[in-house]
Amino acid sequence: MVETAEAASLKLTPRLELELAQRLHHQQQERHWHGGLPVLLLDRCWLQLRAVPVERLTLELPPDCTAAAPELEAFRRCCREGLSPEAAEAHCWREFGEEACRLALKRHWQAQERGHGGWTLQIYLAFLARYRQSFSAAGPRPLPVLVLARAGSVEPLRLLWLAAP
Repeated sequence: MVETAEAASLKLTPRLELELAQRLHHQQQERHWHGGLPVLLLDRCWLQLRAVPVERLTLELPPDCTAAAPELEAFRRCCREGLSPEAAEAHCWREFGEEACRLALKRHWQAQERGHGGWTLQIYLAFLARYRQSFSAAGPRPLPVLVLARAGSVEPLRLLWLAAP
């Protein structure tokens, strides 16, 4: 899901190539990390490239955080600590209530069925950390591009880090 790429690898129209080059140039002028930094969203179906401030990314593209539900995290922790799945489930039912545990599991499976293109809370947080870290390093910084999955497809969303020339 995460790749470093050259802009030419996206096979864009000349108009989008120019727009991408301009956005990459502007991003290189930034000197410090802030919430207004751009994240590009590429919709291949409509040949659209949109810049979204990193601080608004979760509003535009909410990450699936159902796997991070406290009930499911507690279940996984109990299993890692050696409890059987049945004992872990019983522990979670006592701690959170049977209905809350079932609802958390139901929401998680519904999110899996709807599909989120692999855009999970864990991947989003790793993305933020890498983008922020790129501003602490010297030299050119990569520009993040999220290549959106086509509607109705099972293909995952792709996160590309475009290298500055």
